[in-house]
Amino acid sequence: MKSGSKFLFQQLTILGPGLLGGSIGLAAKKHRLARKVVVWGRRIEAAEAAVKIKAADKIALTPEDAVRGADLVILCTPVQVMSELVRQFRSKLKRTAIVTDVGSTKYDVVKQLSSLLSGRGIYIGSHPMAGAEKDSIHAAKPDLFEGAVCIVTPLPRARQANIKRLVDFWQELGCAIRTTTPAEHDEIVAYISHLPHMMAAALVNLVERRKPDAFNFIGNGFRDMTRIASGPPEMWSHIALSNREEIRRCIDRMIEELETIRRHVTNSSGSELRSYLRRAKERRDDLKHRF
Repeated sequence: MKSGSKFLFQQLTILGPGLLGGSIGLAAKKHRLARKVVVWGRRIEAAEAAVKIKAADKIALTPEDAVRGADLVILCTPVQVMSELVRQFRSKLKRTAIVTDVGSTKYDVVKQLSSLLSGRGIYIGSHPMAGAEKDSIHAAKPDLFEGAVCIVTPLPRARQANIKRLVDFWQELGCAIRTTTPAEHDEIVAYISHLPHMMAAALVNLVERRKPDAFNFIGNGFRDMTRIASGPPEMWSHIALSNREEIRRCIDRMIEELETIRRHVTNSSGSELRSYLRRAKERRDDLKHRF
């Protein structure tokens, strides 16, 4: 862990200054985790905004310039562009530099990036489970990661010293660390992140198509249940397609659960329905201390 005035990293480079990238920069500056924070963005306006809100010290005009001298590089871009981005900058990367990402899927990303960076840097996947409906630098905040889980997905050959440096970084940002394989990560997040988003979107679209007037009567329950449907459609479509097999399996299993509920309701089975709902309530109540 960081002690006194010593920095964890001399240079932190953030590629993609949106909500997560901007929040990482703000938190890193707040907790003095890097002596210098460099940012690059596909849109220069976003990079300029990062400097303006003090999430970064310097703007780089190219990914290659951004990673020069970096000790830690964090990819905060959509997962589908990460490989091409790494191809652009890998020749300029220090061999001792740690490269990580904040992507919502891991199996394909880890496979591709670990291969591209073999012998050119140290790649370890990350996924901080934090976000908001507005995915822009203007929504960034330094406490976004406080209390959040960050899933780290190192390969077996990763050195423990490098894993520890990355884990220390996320912990200083306020994260609780969980470690999984890339494949297990994708299965887990399909259940707890990707499926909930699809279900929220399905519920909104169901009401829109079948009973649009019902929107005039909604209360907190509907608002809470569907809040995440306000997430950026382009980003979420990319996430869903990058984890399509796990999400498909989750949807099949959710249909089975809904069939169970329909059977209890159809059969007027009050005791079985109460038992089903009680089991869900008790498990959900057990989670309250985590929020």
